[in-house]
Amino acid sequence: MTSLLRWDPVKEFDDLARRFTPFVLRNPDGRTEERQGRKTVEWTPSVDISEEEGAYIVKAELPEIQKEAVKVVIENGALTISGERTRNVENKGVRYHRVEREYGAFLRSFTLPEDADPKKISANMKDGVLTVRIEKLAEAKPLAVEINVE
Repeated sequence: MTSLLRWDPVKEFDDLARRFTPFVLRNPDGRTEERQGRKTVEWTPSVDISEEEGAYIVKAELPEIQKEAVKVVIENGALTISGERTRNVENKGVRYHRVEREYGAFLRSFTLPEDADPKKISANMKDGVLTVRIEKLAEAKPLAVEINVE
């Protein structure tokens, strides 16, 4: 007895994309390279972006990275977080059975909303989490003028 399976081309494409994504996003030799004047990215930290009443909050997970190794830049309406996590190779005699954490250069870039104030941005790093606070522009409150009708 044979059973028929329904072929779903979209599912097949999603499966193919999922399988090949790690190869496309990572350098095959695991090193940072200069390509046409730009550094390639070796890994991507996880980021949460939230909104409060008066600000946008960007939190990036950057475990085992010193704040001096992180660069936060606002340019042309975009927030860019970049840096590098280096691997400690001084442990001679240590044999690793599995290494899943990624090392090397990283870069995340986000377009700022129109109501973000690029002059009022602060950043701090605590417990391996970089928090960037982007204040919103003060809203221009509508001017209400009462006019006497004659």
